[in-house]
This record gives sequence, C-alpha cells and structure tokens, in this order.
Amino acid sequence: MFHRLRARPRAAVAAVALALGVAGSLLSPAQQARAADPAYRVLVFSKTAGFRHDSIPAGTQALRDLGAANNFTVTATEDAGAFTTANLSGFKAVVFLSTTGDVLNSAQQTALQGYVDGGGGFLGVHAAADTEYDWPYYQQLAGAWFKSHPAIQQATVKTEDRAHAATAHLGRTWSRTDEWYNYRTNPRSTAHVLQSLDESSYSGGEMAGDHPITWCHPQGTGRSFYTGLGHTQESYADPAFRTLLLGGIRYAAGYAKADCRPETGYTPLYDGSTAGWSQAGPGGFTSADATLSSQGGMGLYWYQAKQFTSYSLKLDWRMPGDDNSGVFVGFPASGDPNSAVQQGYEIQIDATDSADRTTGSVYGFRSADIAARDGALNPPGSWNTYEIRVEGERLQVFLNGVRINDFTNTDPVRSLQQGYIGIQNHAAGDDISFRNIRIKELGSTPPSTTYEGEAYTSSQGVQVADHGPASGGRTLGYIENGDWAGYGQASLDGARTFSARVSSAGAGGTLQIRSGSATGPVVGSVAVPNTGGWETFTTVSTTLTGTPTGPTFLTFSGGAGSLFDVDTFTLGK
Repeated sequence: MFHRLRARPRAAVAAVALALGVAGSLLSPAQQARAADPAYRVLVFSKTAGFRHDSIPAGTQALRDLGAANNFTVTATEDAGAFTTANLSGFKAVVFLSTTGDVLNSAQQTALQGYVDGGGGFLGVHAAADTEYDWPYYQQLAGAWFKSHPAIQQATVKTEDRAHAATAHLGRTWSRTDEWYNYRTNPRSTAHVLQSLDESSYSGGEMAGDHPITWCHPQGTGRSFYTGLGHTQESYADPAFRTLLLGGIRYAAGYAKADCRPETGYTPLYDGSTAGWSQAGPGGFTSADATLSSQGGMGLYWYQAKQFTSYSLKLDWRMPGDDNSGVFVGFPASGDPNSAVQQGYEIQIDATDSADRTTGSVYGFRSADIAARDGALNPPGSWNTYEIRVEGERLQVFLNGVRINDFTNTDPVRSLQQGYIGIQNHAAGDDISFRNIRIKELGSTPPSTTYEGEAYTSSQGVQVADHGPASGGRTLGYIENGDWAGYGQASLDGARTFSARVSSAGAGGTLQIRSGSATGPVVGSVAVPNTGGWETFTTVSTTLTGTPTGPTFLTFSGGAGSLFDVDTFTLGK
C-alpha cells in the first residue's frame, strides 16, 4: 500500500526470508522451491504393448537422478500389478514413461482412476498419449491421444506459460529436436497449455496451427501433467528438459502450485510490449525478457489505454523474499498513484503482514482465506498466478487456480463497475516481477455455461439414453440409486447457481452436486420429481454453497429402479 513505505536493507530481507524457511536472495528460485519439498516417492511405469522407445532406460535414469537431487525416490516398474489402491497410496505421483498400448486391466484402471481423482498425481511423457485407447477416462487424464508423427526434426517450441515450475526457466521460444506428435483432439479446451509448436518451423504438423505439446490440468482432486517431448535418448541429457520434467513431477506431486485450469479468450495487456502502459508517481518498471521488474517507488504502472467493467484479469508474479507489491483495480484515470489508493482496491502481494494486508487480501478491507491461500502459494523466489475476477461489485481472487478471496464492494466511491488496472512498485528493496498480464472481458451479465448431461468424462452405472425432445436427442440416463457422473470440462470455480433439465417416469430422487470428485464436498442438492414421462422435461435449480472448486460431479440417490434422466445442466457465476 502506498502510505506504508517499508524500504529495507537487503540483509534484512534475506533474514526475514530465512525466518520464513526459504533462503531469500541467497538461493536461486529453483533451489528455493526444491528446499521446500519433503521427501516423497514417485512410481515410474514404462510397460509397452506396442512400439517400444529405446529412450526408456535413459528416461528412467534421468528421473532417478532428478529424484536423488530433489528429495524424491523413484520406483521403476513394468509390472502392472503395481496398480492397486494400497500400493498407489504410497506414491505422490505416477509417471507413465512412453508407455504404449493396453497396459492395464480393468481393476488396475479403477485403481489408477481412484488414485488420481482422489488427490494423486499423474505425469505422462511422450508415448503416454499412445496408451489405453479403449479406456475413455484415460483420454481425459492424459489430455489427448496420439494420432501420428513426422520424421524426427528440429522445431520451435513456444512457451505459452512461463510461470509453471516446468516452464518458468525457458525463454519465449525453444529450438529443439524431437519427434513431434499430432494428436486426435486439441486439448486446449480441457487443459491448460504450457507449450505449443510453431507448425511453420517444421514439416508434418497437422493441428491447423494450434498445436499444444505440453499441458496440465486438475483431475478430480488430483493433478495431471503431460509433455509430448522425450522421444530421443538425447532429450534426457538436456538440462532444460530435465528441469521441465522436474517441474511436472513437482506439480503432479502437489508441491509446485499452478493454475492449470483451461484458459481461452484472453487478450495480452503485457507480454513484452509496454504499449498502453504509463507510470504514475516515482520509480517504475524495467521490461526485459517479457518480464516487468520494479525499480524504486512508490508508484503505479497502470494500463491507461482502456478501462474495464466486467473481466477476468490474470497475471504471473514473483518476489524474491519478504517484499511488497500489489495489483490495483477499479480506479479512475490519474497521474497520481494515490487515486488508486483512495478510489480503487489493491489485491496485496506481501509475504508477512496482518491478515488483511498480506498476499491475497483486498488490502485493508478483507483478508484472504489464509488456509486456502497457504495451501495454494508457492514460496518466495517462485512464480505465482493471480486471477482477479470482477463482476459488478463482486471481486474474487484466485491464487494458482484456487479461490482465496470473495469480496463485495458497498462503497460508491470505490465502485468496481468501471476503472483501470495497475501494478505497484512499492519502494526500493521491495522487489517484484510480473509476466503475462492478460484479460478477458466478460460482459455485463455474469456468465453461465450449459453442459450436456450425456457428455460425462467419468461415471458409475449411468448410460446414454435416446430421447427426441432432449437437447441433441440424448440424455444422461439409466440412473439408479448410488450412480454418479463426472464432468472434467465443467469447472465449479466461482459457480454460484446450478440448474438441470430433467425428466422422469420413475421414482424421481435427489441429485447432489459435488466438488472435485464423486465423494467430494456436497455444494448443492435438488429434488427431481416424477415429471409424468421420460419425454417430459422440467427444470430444477439451486444455489450452490461453500467454495465450489474443481470439476463437477453429480451423484444420484432415491428408491429402486430408474430414477430420472438429466438432459442438460447449467452452472451460473
């Protein structure tokens, strides 16, 4: 905040950082992140029922080397019998290292699905996408299935996300030689793309110019990471690729936090170009390597080219120790940074302060949910991602994909319904860096999204049923007591309402909305009546409670026999 200047000698900052359990400016960001991880175990699985890559031994050894240097141990196996609920519970992450073909039986598939959906981590490398074609859940888990590849050749890899632990060390482009997979579907709508290929830089790309190659996504209450890199033996001797693998493992294991929700429709405000930005007050930011770094203070670097009303603002930030900065929203145009203090709101970035003035708080007005914030926060020296979502007078803050603050403005002087955005340079010694500032305008009405009931990505008991009056002529059907359906594409993050179009010539029953998994927290419940026939539809709705997050799961209960059908359901923000 502008009125509390806290310029500190760098020695004092290092001392505070050491007290926090990190080495502040004494260690590199990667070293700081590694020091924070407790010992854990990783299962590396490399069974093949199709083509076998000669790089598997090199990949296994590289993972062992990474483990020895980063406090995890590797158990390598090609025995699918390792996939039991009891055995998997001892590992923080499972790596599919260039597996091919049908490598798991149905019981082993169930064990893996329960492990990941229940909080475990999955990492797929290269031919992991050429695996388990007869198991629909696996396509969702890996993100996409392999289609084809051209000859091994050099290509340009574009780094779309430079905040994730797997890619933060890379430049905006990376020239390397590998075998470049084409995929049967584009995962961008269901996963967060970290890297993509420039199809003009090589021959044989078949994804119409949008060619993801590395991505991540939440899976149930667990995490999934996949990279198409890693065909060649030489890949595993490349320090940059090894660091990518390490970041993927740490994300899958739950130690490197990241916003891996699918992301589309954002417009860059800063991605190397400072066009449209202006400095108010002293100090400023330098721009290098598509990164803004603060210099002195106290001032505000604000995007003066346009003001915004309803939007999702995302940006990546990093501070080396106990530093101070913030993101301002909803303030009027002015060359005086104090106008942002007096007429806007600051979403704070500060490692240590009172609850309403530390990272994730709406400064001076509302503390973050500290437990949620601490669970989502990467330590000083690492990159973090904010989503600041403004809809009317409601301001939500997400940290690395987790909602940590939900604030409603009641002060007309500070109205959020229009205004500018800016980033703070607090003072000399309070260092902060920002990357990839982007925005998606949402319109004046909070968005709602409708999903087809039959488009489930995981399930128990249910089937698709044909009904002429239904949307698309089909529904989620044959629902009996205890059945459930999961929708990996339907994020509950920020959702406030639920409605469903249903029909029943049976007993009716209860539909529960659960957060993250089929056994996750219940955030809503609706009674489904007998509507008079399977072709007769009505709409039921409820307000969601708690803090819904992760993919949507619907669970069903009632009497004996078929209960009801679900045509579509809608999540409203």
